[in-house]
Amino acid sequence: MTEAAAHPFGGLDLLSSSVVLLDADLAIRHMNPAAEHLLAVSGKTVCGSRLDAVAGCPGTLTEALANALAHGWSYSGPNTEIRRNDDEALHLNCSVSPVEAGAVRLLVEFWPIDPQILRATREERLLEQQLASRELIRNLAHEIKNPLGGIRGAAQLLERELNNPGLREYTQVIIKEADRLQDLMKRLLSPHRPMQPGAVNIHEILERVRSLLTAEFPDSLVIRRDYDTSLPELVGDREQLIQAVLNVARNAAQAIMKRPEGEAAGQITFRTRVARQVTLAKRRFSLALELQVIDDGPGIPEDIRERMFYPLVSGREGGNGLGLTLAQSFILQHQGTIECQSRPGHTCFTIRLPLSLGDGKAAG
Repeated sequence: MTEAAAHPFGGLDLLSSSVVLLDADLAIRHMNPAAEHLLAVSGKTVCGSRLDAVAGCPGTLTEALANALAHGWSYSGPNTEIRRNDDEALHLNCSVSPVEAGAVRLLVEFWPIDPQILRATREERLLEQQLASRELIRNLAHEIKNPLGGIRGAAQLLERELNNPGLREYTQVIIKEADRLQDLMKRLLSPHRPMQPGAVNIHEILERVRSLLTAEFPDSLVIRRDYDTSLPELVGDREQLIQAVLNVARNAAQAIMKRPEGEAAGQITFRTRVARQVTLAKRRFSLALELQVIDDGPGIPEDIRERMFYPLVSGREGGNGLGLTLAQSFILQHQGTIECQSRPGHTCFTIRLPLSLGDGKAAG
């Protein structure tokens, strides 16, 4: 028997892209060495297992596989997130092609995406989303502001005509709630004050945030530090950076408060590192600060993960959904970026800031 006959898919082993062959039950029939390395598995060990048992597949890929089997439709998916069994998330381009080779019915091919390209694309999308959503919210706030004034004024006039103190209690509720909404509208409409840049030590900012959180959550929160003390100072607005980090960390603390009674205290970790040769807001920087706020809470609900930085989007009952929006706005004013990865038991917000506002060069 020739080697080709013994290994009918041996030619795939020479490809640099990752290839997985599936049968009609979506069970793995063969994967080339590149796929074994990508998914961190042995092809012999997982042969016969379903692809979704070997790696976490998003709904779009699952649907594409079903359509390819049922209708013979090919599929090409950019930026598909595959989660390995070690829980590492991989961002890949992929394609699905119907084939007929013995029991094999589908050929699935994956190509890794350059992390810099992925990050730049995500940053550009976030910026566009923020600008669009803030414009929408400002327009809505303008439309809501005037009727609120009318409601409050009518409630005051009605209160003067009421002789029953018990009924005045209801008009006070209307007035107070109108005032609360008007305050929210002012926050949405008020322009950000100009930045007041100066030399800032990120660890002093983190210690300030730590003291505020410790006072607010004295018995139910452990805050750990993992600092790179060699980090130089950066140029920034101290108050804006305190507010940005505090909003992120307070969100984490409030999420941790959802733990059932009797469980151990939740944990937040502040981690700082130097990042080299990074692209932030379409500009290349030789040195940047990377700050991570990591918590072991329940994670961000999946249905809002893509919208968490939008105004008025909140995963917490009673939340106004402005904390992360303001944090993102302040970070963007510093030519930085903020992103998040979340799963139950581990949520990590990563903030990257240039260590000098003047050393950026346009990225090609």
